[in-house]
Amino acid sequence: MLTGCSKGGSDSGGNDKQDRQNAKRQQASIKFGDASDSTGPAADVPGAKAGGTMEVLQRDSYAHFDPAQIYVSDEMSLGQLIHRGLTGYKSTSDDGSKHEVVGDLATDSGTTTDGGKTWKYTLKDGIKFQDGTPITSKDVRHSVERLFAPFINQGPTYLQQWLADTPGTAYRKLLKDGPYKGKHLPNSVLETPDDKTIVFHFKNPHPDLPYALAMVGYAVVSDKGDTKQKYDRAPLATGPYKIQSFKSGKSMVLVKNTDWDPKTDPIRHQYVDRFNFTFNQQFETSTKALLADSGADQAGLSLNNQVDAGNLSQVLRDPKMKSRTVSGYQPYVGQMNINMSHPAMKDKAVREAIAYALPVTPFVRAYGGTDAMEVAGGLISPTVSGYDPSFDPWGKKKKPAGDPAKAKALLKQAGKLNMKLTFGYINTPEGQQYSTAMAAGLKKAGFNVQRQEIPAETFYDQVSKLNNNYDIFHTAWGADWPSPSTVIPPLYDGRVIADGAQNYSQINDPKINSEIDRINKITDPVKSAAEWEKLDQYIVKDSVNVVPTAYYKQTQIAGSKVGGLVYDDVIGGIDPRRLYIK
Repeated sequence: MLTGCSKGGSDSGGNDKQDRQNAKRQQASIKFGDASDSTGPAADVPGAKAGGTMEVLQRDSYAHFDPAQIYVSDEMSLGQLIHRGLTGYKSTSDDGSKHEVVGDLATDSGTTTDGGKTWKYTLKDGIKFQDGTPITSKDVRHSVERLFAPFINQGPTYLQQWLADTPGTAYRKLLKDGPYKGKHLPNSVLETPDDKTIVFHFKNPHPDLPYALAMVGYAVVSDKGDTKQKYDRAPLATGPYKIQSFKSGKSMVLVKNTDWDPKTDPIRHQYVDRFNFTFNQQFETSTKALLADSGADQAGLSLNNQVDAGNLSQVLRDPKMKSRTVSGYQPYVGQMNINMSHPAMKDKAVREAIAYALPVTPFVRAYGGTDAMEVAGGLISPTVSGYDPSFDPWGKKKKPAGDPAKAKALLKQAGKLNMKLTFGYINTPEGQQYSTAMAAGLKKAGFNVQRQEIPAETFYDQVSKLNNNYDIFHTAWGADWPSPSTVIPPLYDGRVIADGAQNYSQINDPKINSEIDRINKITDPVKSAAEWEKLDQYIVKDSVNVVPTAYYKQTQIAGSKVGGLVYDDVIGGIDPRRLYIK
């Protein structure tokens, strides 16, 4: 359901009771819509009008535009405007709380007659790429087959693993070079009998396929227009907007895609004429500009920047800001990864010392305190089924400042006092703040901590490299739909260890791997959620390859001339598809 993926930044929120209600609501499954639900155009946004330029103030620039390389929240938000896939999430309420999965490029959310082993999709009429080329089943086949190519290494892997019927990275053997050397997936796996029809064949049931295909990572790529690695900078849009210009780290301009037909799209709108993006706008900078509400910033917002820590409490408690503020609980769980590929980190006593010593307070404080974060015990978010609020093996809920004395005793017993610990941190004001204080807490426990900065734009690219230099580094992950099956396998299956993969800690534990295979076969969602939570507890308490830090909330503000402002549960932030200028 949710915008699962690696978290590009960190976000904040407000009312705790409302947050809890939001979290509980997000655990519920979302219905799959039929053909009538999938017909465009999207329902009108109340009061909306067309025209104007919207200013978008973003901290982080974008590293990827190729949908197959998109698995970070910031890029997924942008993808709502420029990419379309076979299915998508349609908002069925004006407050962003209700949704259904519908056919986007397809005529419905998919049909299966055998419990999810075979899925059939039919493409709509009138769907095109930005160059006017009609989208056919050949493009969908190409989009799926290129997922197996070696250079595609940043996006989701559910579909590839399901088609190959194998966990980890072994799916690449099914089509080693993708479609680029003339080979294709057999019809027994992927069938395209005519220009309109696509049939997926799985060896085992996968009833969640409509959820997976709704991810930006599975949006369609042009067969004719595919430029392989270069596509990552110049994709052919299928959504209501296309990229007119992009200067990495500086600016970007989106303009209307004239080959997008609203009659085919039940999800998106095209009210705004142009989006002007400005990058390197830190949270404090964007908050200050939007609070001032003058000039072009009256029609301004950020798709992903949160309200900075210094202004968060004031914004949440100012009644004048209520109409310009959105808040919500997010699916993201922060975690300090311990790099298991480094020899020194293979000592469990060292990892336990890190777990006890690591202070969580600085992380929560850096983003605005309890309005922004809740101290985490496990790896399953309050928004995901299976969440256990009582699980807290390292005592972070009781002692968020850490327990350096206990950690030091462990290090001393292991003969590892003063061992070097390289801490890779994201180079943002918040990252600098929390990493400095976290490093100080680890030093109290007897570690010799060396901090190394990593640019925000390429942070996830850097920490997902197999041979990185970092012993510890902080990431965040959110469920792709409300199931722990979209949390634990991508992050902790040892068979997915590869450059660009999301097993950041490089844990390869046979018990975790076998439990993933066992639990994935449980079709009862209640039973599977309970088993996933047991595995969550084993990972945190026994494998000790990560230390959970916080559950995320989010608060964002916009200028007074921004209309259609809604916090969307699925996107996990402002819904860019319904925005207009008053």
